[in-house]
Amino acid sequence: MKNIELLVLDMAGTTIDEDNVVYKTLTQAVNNHGYHVTLEKVLSSCAGMEKLEAITSLLKEIGGNEEDAAIIFQNFSEQLKEAYQKLEVKPINGTENFLLKMKALHKKVVLNTGYTSEIAQQLLDKLQWKENIHFDALITADDVSESRPSPDMINLAMKKFNITEPEKVLKAGDSVIDIEEGKNAGCGLTIAVLSGAQSRTELEKAHPDYIFNTISEAEDIL
Repeated sequence: MKNIELLVLDMAGTTIDEDNVVYKTLTQAVNNHGYHVTLEKVLSSCAGMEKLEAITSLLKEIGGNEEDAAIIFQNFSEQLKEAYQKLEVKPINGTENFLLKMKALHKKVVLNTGYTSEIAQQLLDKLQWKENIHFDALITADDVSESRPSPDMINLAMKKFNITEPEKVLKAGDSVIDIEEGKNAGCGLTIAVLSGAQSRTELEKAHPDYIFNTISEAEDIL
């Protein structure tokens, strides 16, 4: 098996179960602006993307006005903050043990996300996940100039831990864009999980090395 030194793991849908609240809120924010999109459409088009980019791209797809994106994004961000305050957030089954085991094996664990730092931190606080115990670093869309599928977040993670060979990096996520991000970075392993936004059929299009039900199943190959 490849000698994996760094795991770059997506957050919502991959390590954290937040009941798709982000995409439900995004759907609501778009529809409140006079559009009509379904949650399924939003999951299929927007999963894994930085959210302003996701809204712009969605509007383009449905023939909407891309200039509406900024105001929809602002409303979405405000609604999401409220939703998260009330939301019960939990780790995806088996994830917490998996993270602790990876840390015990001296592998570096980076959580990465298309969310803002503020929202990502809110999630971690709710879970009471601590840096250096459950993970080694958090990298969000705020930390890079280009969001997924650009490899910028993975490159930054490698730089943080002085890892020069991308084949020693595993990238896991619940969306096609996560897998594309991993492949664009040249990761040694890309893993898609069925615990989040997209279905097996959608994920297969990105040709990940493995498709697991949850990230904890990756333990067997590590």
